[in-house]
Amino acid sequence: MPERIYVHVNTDFDSTGFVIPKAITWADGRTFVIDSIMDFRPTSSCETMHPGERYTVMIGGKARCLFFEKTDPLFASRVGRWFVECPESP
Repeated sequence: MPERIYVHVNTDFDSTGFVIPKAITWADGRTFVIDSIMDFRPTSSCETMHPGERYTVMIGGKARCLFFEKTDPLFASRVGRWFVECPESP
């Protein structure tokens, strides 16, 4: 199973409440602007431990998967967190 790397994501919300990720910032401070969103779909239980969404985004001309993992409903002030998957080493 690929390693999850939790990241900071700058987002906007449209008038319908749809979340629009705009940029990903790594822990070391590097920021990558999201050029476009190619696909959006709910995640399956095998992709995340909690319900969530998977965005296929274009960054620098390459398609990448960005996941939003919703947190436990017992924590009302924590909506969720974003992660990307690091491929497994051969």
